[in-house]
Amino acid sequence: MQANVKTKNGKSFKIKALVNLGCTHTRIDEQLVKEKSTQIKPINFSFKVFNTDGTKNREVTKMTPLKIEINRHKEQLEAAVTDLNRYISGS
Repeated sequence: MQANVKTKNGKSFKIKALVNLGCTHTRIDEQLVKEKSTQIKPINFSFKVFNTDGTKNREVTKMTPLKIEINRHKEQLEAAVTDLNRYISGS
């Protein structure tokens, strides 16, 4: 599914999004955050992240605020910055 993303600093871009995979947190790939120069906020705590196949990902220590638009649905959220490259590179 395509999603339009707008960052707090006004940058907009389109991404491929996976919807409702049972995740408890919205995640975004660290490399995409770097490429798009989105705002990154350190958090005062960290939490473990597991991939959909049950393997452990890195602990999350940063978030990025985003405005997401899918079709006509708009939402503001904070996405956990983590390594998703292994899962999105084949799509």
